[in-house]
Amino acid sequence: MNDSPHDTLLSDASSATKQRRTYSIGELAKLFEVTPRTIRFYEQEGLLEPERRGQTRIYHEKDRVRLKLTLRGKRLGFSLAEIREVIELYDAMPDGNARQLRRLLELLADKRANMERQLEDIRLMQRELDDVEARCQEALNNLLRTTPRL
Repeated sequence: MNDSPHDTLLSDASSATKQRRTYSIGELAKLFEVTPRTIRFYEQEGLLEPERRGQTRIYHEKDRVRLKLTLRGKRLGFSLAEIREVIELYDAMPDGNARQLRRLLELLADKRANMERQLEDIRLMQRELDDVEARCQEALNNLLRTTPRL
């Protein structure tokens, strides 16, 4: 291993600097390509907890991470309540990470099962559409064969 005490101090200093980094609502919006209104909505829903200085919101690294997790959760189809639950588990528990991961695995399994059901429903609908389309095409062909042409 080539880890020197100096390297460790640098990474610790970098980590400490990152923890002190703050963001404006505009910076977070630009960083994640969302509107400030979206960020305010997530704040209203209890997913973000910025510091307030008068009318100004000051977002910390914790808020950036929470926003990232929220947006990822939404892309995966999780409800805001499910996202909040996972985030709150992590914040509330000393062993929050393990508990959070177990709960997230449960939610993922549920989401996967729901998607499988939806896929099967879609396949069934496609077969029904194919059947109706074939019958319509056959009826049209019969109609065209038996209808005198002018």
